Amino acid sequence: MTPAEAARIILSHIQALPPARRPLREALDAVLAEDVTSPIDLPPWDNSAMDGYAVRSTDLKEPETDLAIIETVAAGQFPSKTVGQAEATRIFTGAPLPQGADTVIRQEDTAQPSKAHVTIRNARDAKKNIRRRGEDIRKGAVVLPAGTTLGPAQLGVLASIAYDAPLVHRRPRVAFMGSGDEIVELEQRDAILAGTKIASSNSYTLDALIRRASAEPVNLGIARDSKESLREHLGGAAGTDLLVTTAGVSVGEHDLVRAVLQELGGELKLWRIGMRPGAPVGFGLLQGVPWIGLPGNPVSTMVTFELFVRPAIRQLQGQALPFRRTVPVIVREPITLGPKLRHYLRAIVDEGEARLTGPQGSGILTSMARANALLIVPAEMSTVPAGTELLALILDDPRHVAEPPY
Repeated sequence: MTPAEAARIILSHIQALPPARRPLREALDAVLAEDVTSPIDLPPWDNSAMDGYAVRSTDLKEPETDLAIIETVAAGQFPSKTVGQAEATRIFTGAPLPQGADTVIRQEDTAQPSKAHVTIRNARDAKKNIRRRGEDIRKGAVVLPAGTTLGPAQLGVLASIAYDAPLVHRRPRVAFMGSGDEIVELEQRDAILAGTKIASSNSYTLDALIRRASAEPVNLGIARDSKESLREHLGGAAGTDLLVTTAGVSVGEHDLVRAVLQELGGELKLWRIGMRPGAPVGFGLLQGVPWIGLPGNPVSTMVTFELFVRPAIRQLQGQALPFRRTVPVIVREPITLGPKLRHYLRAIVDEGEARLTGPQGSGILTSMARANALLIVPAEMSTVPAGTELLALILDDPRHVAEPPY
């Protein structure tokens, strides 16, 4: 099947996690599960946008106006006097506007000959420099709708209306594990440097990718190439929201993940996708937990995570738009490909032009480290002449769409 068909199948079995109230400081990147209406106007009263003097515009004359200062009002204080004819209130940014005033003259347009008087030297701000009550938020208005991702600005909006415990979808817990007798953790540094073992780079890229997707990683470790070890490690996925495995999903005699999942009661939904890199991708359910099996080659792992795992995490979070968009780009070098599969080439996209990062082997992790995009080459194109327009999926693009565009 095509990658888009596979992505739709996977997400058809993924539901948004139940919502819960979280302290505002713990809600960054969470998704609102309800509309938030404001209990107050914001600002709650007319206030000054400048340090200066609150006056009546009808008192302003050219070239200068002398006014009597009746009081001083700082932010956090409230005026006690009404501004009358030929009067002014010394006022600071954020302080409530006194009755009678309709203008704030900025401090730099004044002079103060004595503590009791001020001279207005420029009347350019007549009827200006006032923040009106409710000009930002009106009481009873929906300030943030359900489905909003809470970034720093959104958290600030909620704080401004004293909404201290938003109802948000729970952060997904994503279990991940590798398998293979040849790979080890970095604790076995000597064996890695001696060339007798291979470092499990996937353990680090997956942990980072899951965190970058605003989910909580649960590292199940590395299983050996035996059914017993795989059963033991897979058991650690109980209680998590998504299980991601790497390696063991191809057709070799040591690729045992599929058999073990079935023995544990897993229900397989798909196995293999028409793409490169990353054709051996599996998906199913293991005791109610969605499972996505990724290939073990480092580049294949990262590419298939981007196309299938990351959208699943976003759907668990309650995101309405799980997929990154694609953008048109012009290829600036000729490309020759092998099998008639949909290819996802590591590329650098700059100002609408794309060039490859170098050799594209699925084990060349530096090709991914240099890339900021995946260049998508349709299966029917075995060669790509320079100047061809193709689509590219921009990595770390904040804009998303509802359907898989790849």
